[in-house]
Amino acid sequence: MIQNLDLEKLDQRDPAELAKLQSAVQDVGFLTVSNTGLDNDRIRQVIGAYRAFFHLPETEKNQVDMAATGSNRGWGASQSEQVDPEANPDFKEVFDCGYEVPAGNRYHDADLSVYAPNLWPDNPPEFRPTIQAYYSDACTVAMRVLRAIAAALGRDANSFDSGFDTPMALLRGNYYPQRPSWAGDRDFGIGAHTDYGCLTLLATDGTAGLEVFMPDQSWERVEAAPGTFVINFGEMLEFWTAGQVKATLHRVVGDAHERLSVPLFFNPSYDTNVAPPDSGETIRAGAHLTQRFNETYVHLQAAS
Repeated sequence: MIQNLDLEKLDQRDPAELAKLQSAVQDVGFLTVSNTGLDNDRIRQVIGAYRAFFHLPETEKNQVDMAATGSNRGWGASQSEQVDPEANPDFKEVFDCGYEVPAGNRYHDADLSVYAPNLWPDNPPEFRPTIQAYYSDACTVAMRVLRAIAAALGRDANSFDSGFDTPMALLRGNYYPQRPSWAGDRDFGIGAHTDYGCLTLLATDGTAGLEVFMPDQSWERVEAAPGTFVINFGEMLEFWTAGQVKATLHRVVGDAHERLSVPLFFNPSYDTNVAPPDSGETIRAGAHLTQRFNETYVHLQAAS
């Protein structure tokens, strides 16, 4: 069962809500969360900005095509990613933007692809300010969830904070068109995968499509109206908590309906050690994420 939690109650460290959270992160690895301060109207505005961009002519989208870069900033055409090597490249378009490293920050001149400059389209004119404002607010919500998870696991609520001073947080718009008539059993909107990073905060347009691989080995659809968020966890947080938090397989098959979703992949700073506590190992967050991106993005596969 995928549980819905109330973020205000988690902020208040409500014991019953924390117990539900502990069960969700350990047993399923997926949950939904409401009462975040980002309401239905705000999410519809963000979804609308992405929809307007994805409906532009391809000649305009090509002006911010990430395939011309060595990073994942800008627009990715359909089949520009392949998350499951046993499936065909994913049948969806994406638009990625990330953290803008300020001057004076230790990573500013490091030439790391995970902190690459953002690429912004000229149209629609409201796109950049809408997405930038949402990026900031979504990162705040993600940090609140992560603090609640720390508390639910019996840690200091701020125990993850120092790892996020320069987050490799990536915001993505996903555009899943109607599933084409030629699609076969190796064709997906996005193939089965676990996320690579720490915590994913997903806003949707309310259209069903996301499926989660449950503990009973079945695929369960997850539905969330705009303003309710789907939360799941990546490989990095599973390492970092020595398996107390579960990274779970999920996929989008696609059907007769267009679908838009907006995941924030909330990941720590490049040099953060995400190895299990007291293991004596070192797993640098940035090295792990860079490797996984190079395995996934078709234009980076060719370069690596």
